[in-house]
Amino acid sequence: MPKPEQEQKPETKPTGYRSGVAARLAGLPVETLRVWERRYGVSDVDRSPHGQRLYSADQVRRLGLLKRVVDQGHAIGTVARLDADELIALAGAAPSPTPSGAATQTLTLAVAGAALARRLSAIRTSPGLDIVASCAQLEGAAEAMAGVTADVLLIESSEMSADALPQIQAARRAMQVRTVVVLYRFCDSATVRRLREHGCLVARAPSDPAEVAVLCGTALTGAARPPPGPATAAAPRRLDDQALAALAASSSSINCECPRHLADILTMLASFERYSLQCQTRNAADAALHEDLARSAGHARVMMEQALERLAYAEGLPLPDGF
Repeated sequence: MPKPEQEQKPETKPTGYRSGVAARLAGLPVETLRVWERRYGVSDVDRSPHGQRLYSADQVRRLGLLKRVVDQGHAIGTVARLDADELIALAGAAPSPTPSGAATQTLTLAVAGAALARRLSAIRTSPGLDIVASCAQLEGAAEAMAGVTADVLLIESSEMSADALPQIQAARRAMQVRTVVVLYRFCDSATVRRLREHGCLVARAPSDPAEVAVLCGTALTGAARPPPGPATAAAPRRLDDQALAALAASSSSINCECPRHLADILTMLASFERYSLQCQTRNAADAALHEDLARSAGHARVMMEQALERLAYAEGLPLPDGF
């Protein structure tokens, strides 16, 4: 009697993102990804039944971190084999919101783009997305979502230009967000570069809304947290150039040139402080940056004035009246 045929179980096909999609989500040209893989073996990925390379969400995030540290000046050959935690430490980045082996967390979004907000609300993604605020478009987003707290400010614009940068910066300042993701359909390379210089993750709008979740997770994993600048202006200058020149020329019992060096440093800091305040800026974001530079230089000047004062007292150097 013939044996009954055993029921064959369907094969489990590997899932993931193809090379082109993975490169786009990581902010890399696909040609660069191919070179990195061929020369440095940056990825150990699964393949589809047709031999196509498939990348997991974690692998895409790691590629994004690789791009970040390479952009910071590290050679790809020295970082290609580092794991995600090592890349995060090297990049000075925020910890990943979805550590390996941990349950997927929900990312909170503030969305500028009504159509994108509707598409994301209608699907389930990994990581999960919770839209806490939205507005129709980027213009007016700073006012419409002022005070909102979210992980990601997500912006969608069909035609993105450099004119949008002040609006993006204004929206970022008006909200408490950790990072910004900008999606576009048409955008020139110079604008993409400027947006990235200002800390935005920039990518062509994906056709699959689920890819937006990976983009947001990648941006959040690699979001740098620069230290805040001084909130207040520095105290007025206590030593003018003439007083510094006199101190530099004074004799000292210590066998070094510290008085002259400190005087030179103070002269340069005071000059840079004035220059930053007078520097012509292209837009409101640049103006705020140069104000921060002037405040920082001023506070550094105050510290060095105090150092010079301590040196002068210790060595009996003459100080101006009222110092």
